[in-house]
Amino acid sequence: MFTSEMGVVEEWLSEFKTLPETSLPNYATNLKDKSSLVSSLYKVIQEPQSELLEPVCHQLFEFYRSGEEQLLRFTLQFLPELIWCYLAVSASRNVHSSGCIEALLLGVYNLEIVDKQGHSKVLSFTIPSLSKPSVYHEPSSIGSMALTESALSQHGLSKVVYSGPHPQREMLTAQNRFEVLTFLLLCYNAALTYMPSVSLQSLCQICSRICVCGYPRQHIRKYKGVSSRVPISSGFMVQMLTGVYFALYNGEWDLAQKALDDIIYRAQLELYPEPLLVANAIKASLPHGAMKSSKEGTRCIQVEVTPTSSRISRNAVTSMSIRGHRWKRHGGSKGSRQSRVSIDSDTISCWNLQSRFKYDHSVQKSVSKI
Repeated sequence: MFTSEMGVVEEWLSEFKTLPETSLPNYATNLKDKSSLVSSLYKVIQEPQSELLEPVCHQLFEFYRSGEEQLLRFTLQFLPELIWCYLAVSASRNVHSSGCIEALLLGVYNLEIVDKQGHSKVLSFTIPSLSKPSVYHEPSSIGSMALTESALSQHGLSKVVYSGPHPQREMLTAQNRFEVLTFLLLCYNAALTYMPSVSLQSLCQICSRICVCGYPRQHIRKYKGVSSRVPISSGFMVQMLTGVYFALYNGEWDLAQKALDDIIYRAQLELYPEPLLVANAIKASLPHGAMKSSKEGTRCIQVEVTPTSSRISRNAVTSMSIRGHRWKRHGGSKGSRQSRVSIDSDTISCWNLQSRFKYDHSVQKSVSKI
């Protein structure tokens, strides 16, 4: 790390300590434009033996608990790199050198699992129904859905999935490690639209590193440093896929596609069904060419919405269709013999429907007279 970069970080550390509380909103707004500071902080986090790592982690935690939304997001952008550094140190079994990073991750976790009143949060998610339109699909494009007795009994009912309450943690162990990290990555994914490009790049890179370290693909990717395998859970991989899917359509196509392939590679080795299902679904929906997406402006996942249209059957018999069949029959001398036969059969079926309708109508009249 260069002396100039250390000077930028040290100035940032001292500036916040002397900042009056009234200037906090303006300070938070201008902080995201300091690209040199962000790159310097990444280098500090990537060096576990740096003397600046502990004060940096402490100040990032102060940002997070300040209550200022911009400062909270500033800390969140470093979360993927912090998670990777912690997992890399844990894989090398040198836990003592990751104490400040572990404290920061635990602090963010314990803040996120409670609301402003200190009560435990319970997160809820409503599973969408295919029978109702959304930004991802139109029921008309799926086809006819049979209205069975079971379907009618479930009509209008929505299934809600709950997550929580989550217990507070005082330290990370092998048993609760991925429970905490999965929840932290969930919090990061909830703020994906506010994350800068450098954070999305970091996310894709750490996803690849976590999945291939200690396996033969590490030599193909030419990753150096950690050579031992990093344990990983199925739920954590699903959360990684959420971020990678967003990065695919927001300017990080190459890195995100590489991360997607590495996640599929690791999920196949671990035989994890959930990540395999999600990853293969993402891969099957990808366009053939690279996405040209702007790195600035509103961020979103691009989807194709089926245009809504009235579903009138092509085989519906109407007065206009009957007239059309008659006109085709009278003017069909120019057509082939096969087309005339098909037209005649259609016309006969239409006439049969007309005669049947007249017969049913006369029967109803006779019954009413009786």
